[in-house]
Amino acid sequence: MEEIVLEADQITKIYPGTTALYNADLKVRRGKINVLVGENGAGKSTMMKIIAGVETKTSGTIYVNGKEADYATPNEAIQHGVGIIYQELNLFPNLSIAENMFMTREIKKNSITIDHKKQNDTAVQYLKKLNLNVSPNTLIADLRVGQQQLVEIAKVLAQNARIIIMDEPTSALTEAEVATLFDVIGELRRQSITIIYISHRLEEIMHIGDYITILRDGKFIEEKPVAEIDIPWIIDKMTGGHKIENVYARRQMGKEILRVKNLSLPKKNGHGFAVNDVSFSLRAGEILGLYGLLGAGRTELLECLIGEQENYTGTIELEGKIVTSKTINGRIQDGFALIPEDRKTLGIFGNMIILENMVISALSRFFRRLFLQEKMEKAAAGEVSKDLNVKAASIMDSINSLSGGNQQKIIIGRSLLTNPKILLMDDPTRGIDISAKYDVYEICKRLAGKGIGIIFVSSEMQEMHAIPDRVLVLSQGRLKGEFMHEELTEEKLVSASAITITTGEEYEQQ
Repeated sequence: MEEIVLEADQITKIYPGTTALYNADLKVRRGKINVLVGENGAGKSTMMKIIAGVETKTSGTIYVNGKEADYATPNEAIQHGVGIIYQELNLFPNLSIAENMFMTREIKKNSITIDHKKQNDTAVQYLKKLNLNVSPNTLIADLRVGQQQLVEIAKVLAQNARIIIMDEPTSALTEAEVATLFDVIGELRRQSITIIYISHRLEEIMHIGDYITILRDGKFIEEKPVAEIDIPWIIDKMTGGHKIENVYARRQMGKEILRVKNLSLPKKNGHGFAVNDVSFSLRAGEILGLYGLLGAGRTELLECLIGEQENYTGTIELEGKIVTSKTINGRIQDGFALIPEDRKTLGIFGNMIILENMVISALSRFFRRLFLQEKMEKAAAGEVSKDLNVKAASIMDSINSLSGGNQQKIIIGRSLLTNPKILLMDDPTRGIDISAKYDVYEICKRLAGKGIGIIFVSSEMQEMHAIPDRVLVLSQGRLKGEFMHEELTEEKLVSASAITITTGEEYEQQ
């Protein structure tokens, strides 16, 4: 038996309106790569935030080195040797490597003056361990994303962390940077550093993992040594609970309304492409699935279509004419509408009522002689709310009074009030319950039946079987597969979406 260095026992986390974790367990073995997987909404991130002290548990117990560890902040977690590296890097681009590594815990000569030389010398020691041969005075902004990832690891190691949580660490990395990271993880493992590794990329789990734990619907499902399992086993355990019923129904489609030619979008850091030479078409009344892992370029592709990204190349044609508008408002006027991935941050206005959230993108419809017609607003919003089966006492209630699924219906309703020709849905069922998911599926089918072209983004394999007529698969910004509904299988999705794994130093399992 491997030594258990950290154990999460019967962890429950309840948020208003939802239970993110229910009596979930996790055992973490010392000096191993402990992989945690599950579909979106399975509770992985919540479990990691609790272990890292970012969130407080509702009930349950955390044990570190066999002793109960009742910590509630990241600083208290690091005192127990637990550090976390987020998917979105938490660095200050205008500061140096050393300044970032010692932010809020600067080494001082006295109570006032920072000892920059000692900070730099200490930073170099940790950078060398990670084979990052750059000056500690280098600005973070001057580093590639892969190098910034290594700085995050060095920052955590400098805090004496012996257990490091890595949340989707390869999602924004190039193939070469992934190879470097894997080599670093292998070296940390040899130094008896414990890694908790979250990833949707099943091929990479099989490549570097020692043990795997499956969560589903906030509950512990199973744990196994990676050497004893394969990808079909992972898929079965991830999806074996609430099977999403195939609600696909063939429908009559119209003529082509959208054609995208050779669309490319550079990454923000200037290294590589978030979207790389992608071409496809969409017909009126068609539901086009867009599948890919985190970092595949799905959201960036939709951002190009809605006008949020301007720095793309290639052409977008709507009903045979090249789209020339450069703003989001212009694209809405053209006939595009977007359901954003992050409902809480980008989708709803939490300080507004349901009515205001519903009509805000279509206010021009309700003006008469410079005056906003409240009766018209209420009538339109009420009709759409009824059509979408929104469960709310009144459209004058706060948007925050609704469940996640009903909030999502309000966002869809807002888009419909703009009379879209093309509806871009970025992971629209993320974080909502199974009943609300089926409501969204039925809404999609009805809208497609009315001739609206829909691009439906998801990282859930079962959803790709549920409603799309056709599925495109993105991997690392490139289009890697196209499947009609009748020929789609989970194995084809996994194969097409897998990243290419190459390492300079082959990772050692033993």
